[in-house]
Amino acid sequence: QVPLVESGGGSVQAGGSLRLSCAASGYTASPVCMGWFRQGPGKEREGVVSIQTSYNLRYYADSVKGRFSINQDKAKKTVYLQMNSLLPEDTGMYFCAAAASWPCDRWSAYDTWGQGTQVTVSS
Repeated sequence: QVPLVESGGGSVQAGGSLRLSCAASGYTASPVCMGWFRQGPGKEREGVVSIQTSYNLRYYADSVKGRFSINQDKAKKTVYLQMNSLLPEDTGMYFCAAAASWPCDRWSAYDTWGQGTQVTVSS
Protein backbone atom coordinates (compact mmCIF):
# COMPACT_ATOMS: atom_id res chain seq x y z
CA GLN A 1 0.00 0.00 0.00
CA VAL A 2 1.28 3.44 -0.92
CA PRO A 3 1.99 5.21 2.36
CA LEU A 4 1.19 8.73 1.21
CA VAL A 5 -1.32 9.54 -1.50
CA GLU A 6 -1.44 13.03 -2.92
CA SER A 7 -4.12 14.74 -4.93
CA GLY A 8 -4.71 18.21 -6.27
CA GLY A 9 -2.27 20.34 -8.18
CA GLY A 10 -2.64 21.58 -11.71
CA SER A 11 -2.14 24.80 -13.62
CA VAL A 12 -3.21 28.25 -12.54
CA GLN A 13 -2.43 31.84 -13.36
CA ALA A 14 -0.40 34.00 -11.02
CA GLY A 15 -2.51 35.23 -8.15
CA GLY A 16 -4.67 32.13 -8.21
CA SER A 17 -5.14 29.37 -5.66
CA LEU A 18 -4.75 25.63 -5.49
CA ARG A 19 -5.24 23.03 -2.79
CA LEU A 20 -3.24 19.86 -2.38
CA SER A 21 -4.24 16.90 -0.25
CA CYS A 22 -2.15 14.13 1.21
CA ALA A 23 -3.66 11.06 2.82
CA ALA A 24 -1.46 8.89 5.02
CA SER A 25 -3.29 5.82 3.85
CA GLY A 26 -0.41 3.50 4.67
CA TYR A 27 -0.36 4.51 8.34
CA THR A 28 -2.55 3.31 11.19
CA ALA A 29 -2.30 6.76 12.74
CA SER A 30 -1.09 10.11 11.45
CA PRO A 31 2.70 10.39 11.31
CA VAL A 32 4.30 12.69 13.88
CA CYS A 33 5.16 15.20 11.15
CA MET A 34 3.63 15.66 7.74
CA GLY A 35 4.94 18.19 5.32
CA TRP A 36 5.20 19.39 1.78
CA PHE A 37 8.34 19.79 -0.24
CA ARG A 38 8.73 21.18 -3.71
CA GLN A 39 11.27 20.99 -6.47
CA GLY A 40 11.23 23.67 -9.14
CA PRO A 41 12.85 23.38 -12.55
CA GLY A 42 16.60 23.23 -12.10
CA LYS A 43 16.30 23.65 -8.35
CA GLU A 44 16.91 21.44 -5.36
CA ARG A 45 14.04 20.06 -3.38
CA GLU A 46 13.08 22.32 -0.49
CA GLY A 47 10.82 22.02 2.52
CA VAL A 48 7.87 24.37 2.24
CA VAL A 49 5.45 23.72 5.08
CA SER A 50 4.84 21.13 7.77
CA ILE A 51 2.60 20.29 10.66
CA GLN A 52 3.18 18.42 13.92
CA THR A 53 0.03 16.35 13.88
CA SER A 54 -0.46 15.93 17.62
CA TYR A 55 -0.25 19.59 18.60
CA ASN A 56 -1.02 21.31 15.29
CA LEU A 57 2.33 23.12 15.31
CA ARG A 58 2.92 24.55 11.89
CA TYR A 59 6.13 25.53 10.17
CA TYR A 60 6.41 27.64 7.03
CA ALA A 61 9.32 28.51 4.79
CA ASP A 62 9.79 32.27 4.52
CA SER A 63 8.98 32.17 0.82
CA VAL A 64 5.40 31.01 1.46
CA LYS A 65 4.47 32.67 4.75
CA GLY A 66 1.18 34.51 4.50
CA ARG A 67 0.26 32.73 1.28
CA PHE A 68 0.25 29.01 2.08
CA SER A 69 -1.48 27.27 4.95
CA ILE A 70 -1.51 23.69 6.14
CA ASN A 71 -4.33 22.01 7.98
CA GLN A 72 -5.24 18.48 8.86
CA ASP A 73 -8.18 16.17 9.32
CA LYS A 74 -6.86 13.73 11.88
CA ALA A 75 -9.78 11.35 11.47
CA LYS A 76 -8.91 10.99 7.79
CA LYS A 77 -5.14 11.12 8.40
CA THR A 78 -5.04 13.78 5.74
CA VAL A 79 -3.28 17.11 5.48
CA TYR A 80 -4.26 19.92 3.17
CA LEU A 81 -2.02 22.55 1.65
CA GLN A 82 -3.93 25.66 0.66
CA MET A 83 -1.89 27.81 -1.68
CA ASN A 84 -3.07 31.35 -2.32
CA SER A 85 -1.58 34.28 -4.21
CA LEU A 86 0.48 31.86 -6.25
CA LEU A 87 3.58 33.14 -8.02
CA PRO A 88 5.38 31.74 -11.06
CA GLU A 89 8.26 30.81 -8.76
CA ASP A 90 5.92 28.46 -6.90
CA THR A 91 5.97 26.22 -9.96
CA GLY A 92 7.33 22.76 -9.35
CA MET A 93 6.66 19.22 -8.31
CA TYR A 94 5.15 19.10 -4.85
CA PHE A 95 5.79 16.10 -2.65
CA CYS A 96 4.03 15.09 0.52
CA ALA A 97 6.35 13.61 3.12
CA ALA A 98 6.28 12.20 6.62
CA ALA A 99 8.72 12.08 9.49
CA ALA A 100 8.65 10.06 12.69
CA SER A 101 10.20 12.68 14.94
CA TRP A 102 10.01 16.41 15.51
CA PRO A 103 10.71 19.29 15.22
CA CYS A 104 8.84 19.18 12.00
CA ASP A 105 10.98 21.80 10.28
CA ARG A 106 13.97 19.46 10.43
CA TRP A 107 13.57 18.76 6.75
CA SER A 108 16.28 16.09 6.65
CA ALA A 109 14.18 13.85 8.93
CA TYR A 110 11.50 13.20 6.33
CA ASP A 111 11.92 9.70 4.98
CA THR A 112 8.56 8.68 3.52
CA TRP A 113 7.38 10.29 0.32
CA GLY A 114 4.39 10.56 -1.91
CA GLN A 115 4.57 10.27 -5.66
CA GLY A 116 4.45 14.03 -6.25
CA THR A 117 1.98 16.31 -7.96
CA GLN A 118 2.75 19.09 -10.43
CA VAL A 119 1.90 22.71 -9.76
CA THR A 120 2.35 25.16 -12.61
CA VAL A 121 1.81 28.88 -12.18
CA SER A 122 1.84 31.00 -15.30
CA SER A 123 2.46 34.73 -15.38
